[in-house]
Amino acid sequence: MLELFKEFEIGATWATVGFLFARSRKEIEAFAPRRQPRYVNVVLSPYGEAIGEGEADDPLHYAPSLIELIRDFPGQEMGTHTFSHYYCLEAGQDGAAFEADLASAVAIAHDQGIRLDSIAIPRNQFNPSYRPLLLQAGLTCYRGNQPAWMYRASGGQRTGLPSRAMRLLDSYAPVRAGGLTRWSEVPEPDGLHNVPASLFLRPFAGQTLERLRRRRIVMGLRRAAATRSIFHLWWHPHNFGAHTKENLSFLREILQEFDRLRERHGMASLSMRAVADHVQRAGLDR
Repeated sequence: MLELFKEFEIGATWATVGFLFARSRKEIEAFAPRRQPRYVNVVLSPYGEAIGEGEADDPLHYAPSLIELIRDFPGQEMGTHTFSHYYCLEAGQDGAAFEADLASAVAIAHDQGIRLDSIAIPRNQFNPSYRPLLLQAGLTCYRGNQPAWMYRASGGQRTGLPSRAMRLLDSYAPVRAGGLTRWSEVPEPDGLHNVPASLFLRPFAGQTLERLRRRRIVMGLRRAAATRSIFHLWWHPHNFGAHTKENLSFLREILQEFDRLRERHGMASLSMRAVADHVQRAGLDR
């Protein structure tokens, strides 16, 4: 994936859970917040999970070598996905626990010389009352949700089947208007920069759906290029874990389309932090 990004000069933000920065169990324990969320659904908390001593014996809970690899590639931003994959809308959590979680995420990244500016909140559970806590932690960019009803932020138990079904359909056919963001909409009055998700890049699900999936994404890219708007495509790297060859081939096709739009319309690929920097340089901040 990184090699493709380098080939096509793609800027990306890698929203990374704080646990993954650690090089040892002792390091996780040293940076873990004293105040932790008390989820009613205890399965949501990672603090009770059995973990290994380091990346060598437990690469699912540690990833310092991958973080270093990402940092070695041009145009890549290390962002945060909170320290513990924190759920901001689940019963039992509160602002004090979220504040402590962010402080731990910032501290463990800083220990490795990484400044965090951007956050993708787990499960897109954006909690408006936590906006000051993002700024307090030094975070200036976040991946917001589209205004369409099926993308409205909610706790896990309140995400109904109709919403999930419509989000799935939206990945293959345009079932909603919009999906693009105007540059003037990025800066917000309190100083945060919202770079909303436009579309989730779903993984390979068989050849029958590939044509629809490609057309859906290409349509969004072309509309963004023609209107000089922002199209924010996102996914989880592990989505490429199965059918890796097919997923990387599909990503190449999308990047080739982007490359054509860059030649014709001057379209640019930016990380979230780079979007905020551009807004500030253009004097668009409110």
